[in-house]
Amino acid sequence: MTLKSDWSATGFGTRAIHGGQEPDPTTGAIMTPIFQTSTYVQESPGVFKGYEYSRTSNPTRVALEGNIASIEGGKFARAFASGSAATSAVLACLNPGDHVICGDDVYGGSFRLMDKVYKRLGLEFSFVDQTDLKAMRSALQPNTKLCWIETPTNPTLKVVDIEAICSLCREAGVASVVDNTFATPYLQSPLKLGATMVAHSTTKYLGGHSDVIGGAIVTDDEEWIEAIQFILNSMGGNPGPQDCFLTMRGIKTLHVRMDRHCDNAERCSEFLVNHPMVKKTIYPGLPTHPQYEIAKRQMQRFGGMISFHINGGLDAARRFLESVEVFSLAESLGGVESLIEHPAIMTHASVPAEARQALGIHDDFIRLSVGIESADDLIADLAQALDKAKG
Repeated sequence: MTLKSDWSATGFGTRAIHGGQEPDPTTGAIMTPIFQTSTYVQESPGVFKGYEYSRTSNPTRVALEGNIASIEGGKFARAFASGSAATSAVLACLNPGDHVICGDDVYGGSFRLMDKVYKRLGLEFSFVDQTDLKAMRSALQPNTKLCWIETPTNPTLKVVDIEAICSLCREAGVASVVDNTFATPYLQSPLKLGATMVAHSTTKYLGGHSDVIGGAIVTDDEEWIEAIQFILNSMGGNPGPQDCFLTMRGIKTLHVRMDRHCDNAERCSEFLVNHPMVKKTIYPGLPTHPQYEIAKRQMQRFGGMISFHINGGLDAARRFLESVEVFSLAESLGGVESLIEHPAIMTHASVPAEARQALGIHDDFIRLSVGIESADDLIADLAQALDKAKG
């Protein structure tokens, strides 16, 4: 089969493996080489072969950007050294006095960046329950320039109606960004639902192996991608070629891994729902989830993330977290291995205590990133750890 540069009409798995990539023209290598170079020789001053300095651009990074744009169904993508660097680049495109609406339940690092860094630099923020369209509409101000959406949210797994929120933003002349990290492009397509941009922590499911940090922004909007490229080049939030290579390697199996993540999460959620030590299980695929119908409409499947409240408070939570054997107690998510954590103490410690309480991130609250191990082993591990949590 002849390789081609445009894979837009092909299936997701084909785009994940081939999108943005061609065999190396010099050697025929099927894998994109790691261009471990900082600079490029010019034929004459200002005459170069597409690359001049690797902070600005690098062939390995360009291949990754084309790959991510392809699977997300966008025209343009830029890769970053982390998800936080990607978020920062979008915010850095705004001006002092601009207003941003953000979900009230987002990744703790996103909240920290907005509340502790960019607020100090003159941006204004409103943190709103984006499952409430009336609250969203009320939050709009004359100086609102951006709406930051995360769905499913981290860590309470609220599901935001992307199409409805982005429509509201469009009517108000406000750009919208959807953090698609939890769902991935395999399960959810925000650009098709009206988003201006899509953000990713590629550290998570896209990389998929807990061995690389990265981020990305995808958009169809030329003005936004030019502004983001300027920020990336000026502020230097670019990833190295080795990290780009590892992320591309991970994306090649994204569709295969996500199906297994979803299979395992569905089984684990069903187990937790029926366990006497579990007070409440939160998973978008459960009919008891308050936004279950929205999740069914805008997601292909329901993802690999589960949250739950354990009976017995912090003491029981500690015993449980200290007793798992297949699950690993660690921050992050989206790797092939199953991870478990305590948001109030770990990933969301930067969120003020009163805000955590309002969101339900209590001391009894636990988040699971369900990996691709054997489901029976994961359930057996949860069962034995819950038994020890009784005290």
